[in-house]
Amino acid sequence: QVQLVESGGGLVQAGGSLRLSCVASGLTFSRHAMGWFRQAPGKEREFVAAVDYSDRTYYADSVKGRFATSRDNAKNTVTLQMNNLNPDDTAVYYCSAAVTITGRELRDYQTWGQGTQVTVSS
Repeated sequence: QVQLVESGGGLVQAGGSLRLSCVASGLTFSRHAMGWFRQAPGKEREFVAAVDYSDRTYYADSVKGRFATSRDNAKNTVTLQMNNLNPDDTAVYYCSAAVTITGRELRDYQTWGQGTQVTVSS
């Protein structure tokens, strides 16, 4: 049974930083692309960032240059470093494991964590 557990959310002022972590179990971690998604109140869940099996990273335009994701296969962990946060980044952030090594398609992401709340005050 695959489990993904996020941590690191919280309340931060605009311009601040947070670092999210996600620990995975129940899967061969190195064989799965890992992604981050977020959902703000009243909005659909949206893609934020992903890192594939070869450490190649992908980002939504809205977070490019501010967020960075990376993985540690030895620790089954993926992280999301978020800098220069603004109120539009307020959302529940979810970690997800893709069923593929590249995770290039949104439909590849089928396993989800419970989410962690990020709130950015102005």
